[in-house]
Amino acid sequence: MSQAEIMTDTTDILYHQRDGVATITLNRPEKMNAFRGQTIVDLTAALTRASKERSVGVIVITGSGQKAFSVGGDIDEMKKLDRKSGKVFCAKLAKLTKSFLSCPKPIIAKVNGYCLGGGNEIQIFCDLTIASDRSRIGQVGPKIGAAPLWGGTQILPLLVGLKKACEITFVNKQYTAQEAAEIGLINQSVPEAELDQTVENLCRELLHRSPQALHLARKALYEGLMPRIQKGLKDLEKIYGSAEALEGMNAFLEKRPPDWKKFR
Repeated sequence: MSQAEIMTDTTDILYHQRDGVATITLNRPEKMNAFRGQTIVDLTAALTRASKERSVGVIVITGSGQKAFSVGGDIDEMKKLDRKSGKVFCAKLAKLTKSFLSCPKPIIAKVNGYCLGGGNEIQIFCDLTIASDRSRIGQVGPKIGAAPLWGGTQILPLLVGLKKACEITFVNKQYTAQEAAEIGLINQSVPEAELDQTVENLCRELLHRSPQALHLARKALYEGLMPRIQKGLKDLEKIYGSAEALEGMNAFLEKRPPDWKKFR
C-alpha cells in the first residue's frame, strides 16, 4: 500500500482514501446496508475525518455489495426504540447531519441497488448522486409508521418541488434511477457497468476546481437548513415507541399488511 492510500475499517463502515478521494462504504451487506446507531456513529467519524484531511478533495459515499446503497434504518433496532432511546438515536442523527452540512468538500453518492427510506435521505444529503440503472430510489416511512423527518421533508421540496415531494413522501413509490434523474431526485442514471468510471470521472473533474470556492459555495447552498432539520428530528422522536410505529414495523417483519384503521 502506497503512502497515498489509506484504508481503515470500523464496525459498520469501510474508509478508503487515495489520490484525493475518500470513499466511505456502508458495510452491512447482510442487512442491505440498513443503518443502526453504530453505523451513524461510524459514518459521522468517517465524514469528519475526510473533512479534515488536507489531501482529500472529494468524498464518495456508497454501499457494500450489489443489492443496496442502503434501505434506511434497521427495523430490528428501530422497533426497540422508545421516546427516551429514540431521543438518543436522533441526537446521533443530528451529529451526522452537522457533519454533512459543515463538510467543506463535495460529497458524491454512488448508488447501486435499493436506496430507500433513510438510505434515500443519506443520498439527498450528498451534493451529487450518480446511480446505476438497476437502482430503485424512494421513501417508505408511512408504510411502516414512520416519516422522513431527518432530512427528506426539508430537502426533497428543494430538489423536486413540493407536489412531487408530497408524492415521494406519502405514496412511497420506488422510482427507477432514470425516473429519479428526470424529476431531479438524483443527478444521473448510468448503466451499472459504467457506474464506477462515471463517478471516478466526476471526482477527477471536481479535483480540478478551487477548494476554497467549493467550500464557500457549499456553505452558502446549505445555509439555514440545520434549524429545520433539528425541528424534524424533535418530531421524529415522537414516532419511536408509538403504537402506530410498532404496528407498522411489526407488520413489516411479519410480512402482513398493517392495520391503520384503528388509528383513524
